[in-house]
Parts: sequence; structure tokens; C-alpha cells
Amino acid sequence: MFTAYLIVAIVTIVINAGIAAADFARAPFVLENSAAVDVPPSWIPPLASLKAAGAAGLLLGLLGVPFVGTAAAIGLVLFYFGAVLAHVRARVLYNIAFPGGFLALAVATLVLDLAQAR
Repeated sequence: MFTAYLIVAIVTIVINAGIAAADFARAPFVLENSAAVDVPPSWIPPLASLKAAGAAGLLLGLLGVPFVGTAAAIGLVLFYFGAVLAHVRARVLYNIAFPGGFLALAVATLVLDLAQAR
């Protein structure tokens, strides 16, 4: 069980760190997607900070601070649930696979974290 958790958590960390970096860099696709779902540009740095904090928290969980890792996984689940809701509310479904995929990874990380913690 730990191996599955390790793999999924590492993938989740890398993806969240990568998308946070793209957000901080104000990559064109980030600005376009944010505008499509009515997220103001001023929100992008704080949202990127949440993604980066989630990745850092998951990493700390892997390095021996399990409660921080669990809290980070919960935070990412809530974050991406909100992102999916924002896409649905704005009726922007052509790219909902991205926040949906990130949500699925966060949920998988949380479930595996809780399962291996027993």
C-alpha cells in the first residue's frame, strides 16, 4: 500500500508544483483558463500559493510529518473541487478534464494516505 501512496503522492506533488510554477509565471494558458471561468488575474498568485503549499505539504508528509501530508491532501481535494465547480458554474466544460484530473489525483492521494496510515 505504501508504494502506491508514494507513487501517487509524488505524481501529485510534481503536477501541483508544475501548475503552481505556470501560475506564478502567468503562462498564457493560465490566463486564458482563468478568464474563461471568471477568475480575476489578481487571484492567480494566491491560488498558485495554495497549490504550491499543497505540494510542499504532501512532500512533508512523505518526509515524516504525516499530519501535514494529510492536511495538504485534504486542502488539495477542496481546492480542486472548487475549481471543478467554477468550471461547471461558468459552463466551461471543454477543459474540465484538467481540474477534474487534478481532483482525482488529490482524492487518490488522500485515500491512499489514510489507508496506509492505519
